[in-house]
Amino acid sequence: MKSQTTIIFLSLLPIILVLLSNTANAQSTQLRTDFYRNTCPNVESLVRAAVQAKFRQTFVTAPATLRLFFHDCFVRGCDASVMLASADGRAEKDHPDNLSLAGDGFDTVVRAKEAVDRNPQCTNKVSCADILALATRDVVNLAGGPLYQVELGRKDGRISTTASVQRRLPGPGFNLDQLTTMFASNGLNITDLVALSGAHTLGFSHCGKFSKRIYNFSPRNRIDPALNPQYAMQLRQMCPVNVDSRIAIDMDPTTPRTFDNAYFRNLQTGRGLFTSDQVLFTDTRSRAIVNQFASSNAAFNQAFIQAMTKLGRVGVLTGNQGEIRIDCTKPN
Repeated sequence: MKSQTTIIFLSLLPIILVLLSNTANAQSTQLRTDFYRNTCPNVESLVRAAVQAKFRQTFVTAPATLRLFFHDCFVRGCDASVMLASADGRAEKDHPDNLSLAGDGFDTVVRAKEAVDRNPQCTNKVSCADILALATRDVVNLAGGPLYQVELGRKDGRISTTASVQRRLPGPGFNLDQLTTMFASNGLNITDLVALSGAHTLGFSHCGKFSKRIYNFSPRNRIDPALNPQYAMQLRQMCPVNVDSRIAIDMDPTTPRTFDNAYFRNLQTGRGLFTSDQVLFTDTRSRAIVNQFASSNAAFNQAFIQAMTKLGRVGVLTGNQGEIRIDCTKPN
């Protein structure tokens, strides 16, 4: 009986996958760039002004907001569930993989939400998920990256748990197979993977995330052979043995405050901070894409826009599926 049930399930699996795919497509097609045309026509300028003010206070606003968007979309879909706080420390943001998310990203969204809601026409009309998507576009542009249209119409989720983060975010030691599998599960192909990895042109990480690469890589090599030797020595100087593993190191050692394609040129010379960065060049399956983006900032920007648009459609809640939170940090 059990084997018959298994056979029936396997025979139905293609149909189930098609139905799930159609549901996801139906949700994403409800997103549109003019979603707030009648309810809050100036939402983009309101968000932009708030983001600009925060960006002027601290550059960390840019990488923090960009990373927050990625971490949100990859876990439960782009529903701002990562913004929810929990009194018992069991929300998404409390998971170890999210503890390094900089507070400036959260603060950017909260400030932008407050700015939107101060406008009488817009009060409680715009979701935190859409504000996060808009704010992410704006920080990318303010840091020198492309300005692109953002699809809107997401609703906010009501659920946020540490358990939902498990195995949903890529790790710094991932190989290409692990990366492509995880990205594919979110409808993203290898070009999207490489383009979105280019977000590491901004921001920082901590010594503890890559120390094995420079001190204890393998029994035969203390330093990862894929690392540029000079770069490895620089990293050792900034992250000496027994140093606080929380010391921050720029992801892009050349232009860390500019959104550009220098990240890919760094990979060509062995200056990818994480294994998951450098593998994009060492693995021949993705090397040509890295080389293309390294040689053309325009090609990178275009691919990044396409990948961010696809990322912004992942697991979205629309219609009556979610809510528009009054406070981004808690359900209504």
